[in-house]
Amino acid sequence: MATGTVIKYVGRTTDFKGKSLGEIVGSLKNFGVGRIIVRSVFLRYPEPSFMKIVKVQTCPDEERRRVRVGVEKTFRGQKLPNITEIYRTSYKTDYQLIPKREETRLLESINTIGNKADVILPNSIEMPPLMKLFIIKDHEKKGLETSKDFMMPLSYNQSPNRTNKIAKANEQPTIKFTMGLGKPVSPSLYDGIPL
Repeated sequence: MATGTVIKYVGRTTDFKGKSLGEIVGSLKNFGVGRIIVRSVFLRYPEPSFMKIVKVQTCPDEERRRVRVGVEKTFRGQKLPNITEIYRTSYKTDYQLIPKREETRLLESINTIGNKADVILPNSIEMPPLMKLFIIKDHEKKGLETSKDFMMPLSYNQSPNRTNKIAKANEQPTIKFTMGLGKPVSPSLYDGIPL
């Protein structure tokens, strides 16, 4: 190859780092039961996130790259109560095996985190200002009484990794979501504008 030649790669880029789950468990004694694995996409969190392999099942020949693995999952320092099955994402080359000498350090790091205070998310939020105006105008036009409580319910995506609790009707949330810009990075841009 001549010097100065530029090689162009075509295709999608990926953030995955590691091997597929089938490659890892296939090369381990007893299919890796009892060993700890991590996904590189979960390394972005400051709290430890990892999975301890509990059971392994192979899949039919049509799905060579996939494997069905039952794991005890610890996500962001909180151990999930049920065994989680990994199947749909087992083909991704995003899994890394934790060496045995580092397993105890990882398990001890969870004990140092302890039980963090329960976060209770709100179940409703104040309506946006434009929506409030629209409702007021619409009620005036129809001759209806205008409501003073401009709250709307919040909907959260369901996920097995969700560890935060959503407030019930009589519970007080620990976090409050409000309408507004918050504290701007450059306050000088908002001189003369009430925030």
